[in-house]
Amino acid sequence: MKNRYIYPAIIRLENDSYTVRFPDLENCFTFGENLEDAIDSARDVLELCLYDMEQDGVRIPEASVLSDISLNENESIALVDVWMIPVRDKMENRSIKKTVTIPKWINDIGVEHNLNFSQLLQAAIKEKLDIK
Repeated sequence: MKNRYIYPAIIRLENDSYTVRFPDLENCFTFGENLEDAIDSARDVLELCLYDMEQDGVRIPEASVLSDISLNENESIALVDVWMIPVRDKMENRSIKKTVTIPKWINDIGVEHNLNFSQLLQAAIKEKLDIK
């Protein structure tokens, strides 16, 4: 598993916005209202695609050589790099949504006292499992 990836992104101007696709990665594409937004979105989607591929055990292909990529009208290439160490850390510490069921009267009292139910559940789980 590599820690740094650099992939060519094909950026296409379409109707005053930009679409971005990665020719080496299936289903890895995005868009942006302007070029800066498109590049930022490209990095985000590349991080997610590569992280998912790592988690699923899918072989991550080598990046194409730039001279091997054919462009159509209104397209250009940008290299997008990602450093996977902080991406993995962020993804492994991300929050997930859990649905819980509690009696209405407990919910009402909690709301009345401005309890953060998410923080309370996290604290209770940590306490129960003796996680510091």
